[in-house]
Amino acid sequence: MAVKTGLDVLIEDKEIYKTFKGNVALLCHNASIDSNYTHAALKFKELFGARFVKLFGPQHGFATDVQDNMVESDHIIHPYFNIPVYSLYSETRIPTDDMLDGIDHLFVDLQDVGCRVYTYIYTLTLLLEKCSDKDIQVVVLDRPNPINGIDIEGNILELEFESFVGRHAIPMRHGMTIGEVGLMHQKYWVKEQANLKVIKMQNWNRDMYFEDTKLPWLLPSPNLPRAESSLTFPATVLFEGTLLSEGRGTTQSLEIVGHPKIEPFSFYENHMLSVVKNSKLEGFVLRPVTFLPTFQKHANQVCGGIQIHVTNKFTYKPWRVGQILMRELYHYLAEDFIWKKPPYEYNHTELPIDIINGSKKIRCWLENNDSIEMLEAFEDLEDYKLQLNEIKIY
Repeated sequence: MAVKTGLDVLIEDKEIYKTFKGNVALLCHNASIDSNYTHAALKFKELFGARFVKLFGPQHGFATDVQDNMVESDHIIHPYFNIPVYSLYSETRIPTDDMLDGIDHLFVDLQDVGCRVYTYIYTLTLLLEKCSDKDIQVVVLDRPNPINGIDIEGNILELEFESFVGRHAIPMRHGMTIGEVGLMHQKYWVKEQANLKVIKMQNWNRDMYFEDTKLPWLLPSPNLPRAESSLTFPATVLFEGTLLSEGRGTTQSLEIVGHPKIEPFSFYENHMLSVVKNSKLEGFVLRPVTFLPTFQKHANQVCGGIQIHVTNKFTYKPWRVGQILMRELYHYLAEDFIWKKPPYEYNHTELPIDIINGSKKIRCWLENNDSIEMLEAFEDLEDYKLQLNEIKIY
């Protein structure tokens, strides 16, 4: 049985629809579609007519056409809907009073990828904080966590490394839907609560991966064109903190990593084969590849590297795979391995790799070439699991 997203439920359940009496706005992006591929904004125009007064877009823009971190979108009047589209990845990540003026219900329909280093959940939590003293109902139209709602992985973010890819004390693979992130935020992370409503999905179970939902996948950001890429994302996004390519500018973005100085076959045979075997990690295959990025890092330079192929998603641990791959590349490339410098996602002081990891400890771990057992020791998740159990709605 196919999953019905919060958007589908809103469209089909006239009793829920009737509860929204005033003006409505919608925060959405390219992946905000119903089960028939119809964009949420079109459905809102149909449902609410003249009461549909404003649109908002997150990072990458309402159209999801802007590529990189800290590349901002403009505010516009939409040429078809003839209403304002306010960018919440612009000179501000927080909606202003003027942006929120005249709104009674602000709907949020964003496809998250289940990873801490993905900004849409922070667009939601900043919105909730802004609306805590306003007479605005924030309504999250819930969507699946594409890498399931059971498995959690990685260290908990240390708040001194707060950025727009990590505002809250959660692990890299957080196991929540975006609606549950909103509920977690309201219960544990703020003192003043907003008027939050989550329209739950139907037929979604926590053990589902995206392919199990029978829903259509549209890219939620420009470099995740395939649902399968969300499985490799918690591993490959780590390399945003380096000057290695994570495959942007190729057709396999965030599934491959590489650098012009890597000879892929010798690196794989002499380094990764034994490391993977000794790690006892399962559910994936690393394959030596050669690729040519057409933009961003090492544009138009041939790179050697590794592609991650997930062969068993139930046993695959992306965070650990990514950290071990980075550890080996750090020592293989030596002086050619370079950490990216600040700023990164509006943090102007800390190294981007530490911002992504939410800690300095993991960078020190890999620079010291320490063991996988020491890496696993960073995953102190019991308190988080207790909090998660308190807010689960599925």
